[in-house]
Amino acid sequence: MGFKIGLLGLGTVGTGTAQILLNAQGRHPLVQEIEIDRVGVRSLDKPREVEFPEGVITTDLEAIVTDPQIDIVVETIGGLEPARSLILQAIAHGKHVVTANKAVIARYGDEIFTAANAAGAYVMLEAAVGGGIPVIKPLKQSLGVNRLQAVTGIVNGTTNYILTRMQTEKGDFADILADAQRLGYAEADPSADVDGLDAADKIAILASLAFGGRIKLADVYCEGIRQINATDIAYADKLGFVIKLLAIAKRIGEVENAPLSMRVHPTLVPQTHPLASINGVYNAIFIEGEPIGQIMLYGRGAGAGPTASAVVSDLLHLIGVLKSGDRSELHPLLSCSHDDYCAIAPIEELVTRFYVRFLTQDRPGVIGKLGTCFGDRHVSLESIVQTDVKDNLAEIVVVTHDVREGNFRQALDEIRTLDAIHSIPSILRVL
Repeated sequence: MGFKIGLLGLGTVGTGTAQILLNAQGRHPLVQEIEIDRVGVRSLDKPREVEFPEGVITTDLEAIVTDPQIDIVVETIGGLEPARSLILQAIAHGKHVVTANKAVIARYGDEIFTAANAAGAYVMLEAAVGGGIPVIKPLKQSLGVNRLQAVTGIVNGTTNYILTRMQTEKGDFADILADAQRLGYAEADPSADVDGLDAADKIAILASLAFGGRIKLADVYCEGIRQINATDIAYADKLGFVIKLLAIAKRIGEVENAPLSMRVHPTLVPQTHPLASINGVYNAIFIEGEPIGQIMLYGRGAGAGPTASAVVSDLLHLIGVLKSGDRSELHPLLSCSHDDYCAIAPIEELVTRFYVRFLTQDRPGVIGKLGTCFGDRHVSLESIVQTDVKDNLAEIVVVTHDVREGNFRQALDEIRTLDAIHSIPSILRVL
């Protein structure tokens, strides 16, 4: 018995998926049972890297998702619309869906999975996070017996590439971003990457699976890397850290329904931490739980080959279940079963260490005043040092112990009112 798929999109990921399916030799035998029945594209005139028989490629995407001959719809067109509507139409017509679209899942996952469960359809999304890194299935299946405490990821290759080059070349953000755009590592509009929005989509998906509840994307605190400069990269190195854009989902407290800390922001990562060595366009997801302890999944986070590998792995998993199982009920390890939303703690409740860099007037007593303001707000300091004087301004770098973010922000508000304070160029959290 063969399975007919409708492939939506023939861009980077769609082309990579087609290339795997059309070249089954040496792969799992199930690949040979998959037939690309229709391919939906925006334009018929665009040159293609793969060839199909006449009539397979069409611009009528709606005809694909409603075709009774098609068993599975593979969505690789990206964006929010028409992807969301096509996925919902496919489900309404009894089709299973494999998607690489993290934006649609992060924003409309509740709607999509509610519809899928009602229709008895599967929605598979391994390719939505981490490119070719298998992380969705491990969270849903292999690690399902663990009480997970935290998922921390470098899940955006563009920002990791930029920060890695800033670290190795001592360059500034704007220059390296422009070069990354020229080389094709960053989009013409890099906002989704450099402002942390792409990473927020991904950590919302990972947290939903890790902690068994739905996540409202608006609850994910999001901060990008535009403010990082060569000065902070250098200070981080002197202090024994590297700066990475981390996406973090962490249970606060030991009780089962304790709220989650959900955040994306640049972070000082100790050079001894496994995530500190993840460089360039590579991604990694660091998972902590009981009884497994700590594990890290690492690999290429994007690109035709890695992402298409994840798409086809979902197809194989899905087809294996469809061939062998009772189709009257959804397989509990493949379907999405949670309906409740996770409680998310406000960022003010976060307890973490901070790095902060001040520019102040070069006069006696400034460090003492800083210490007093922090102490009045119960902010304990690990170190406070004056590092340099330029143009009559002293540079003072402070690293705190674990403190409540709300208290730390109140202390900064008071410090900003001091006459001796010129500016606060950098505030970064420490892992």
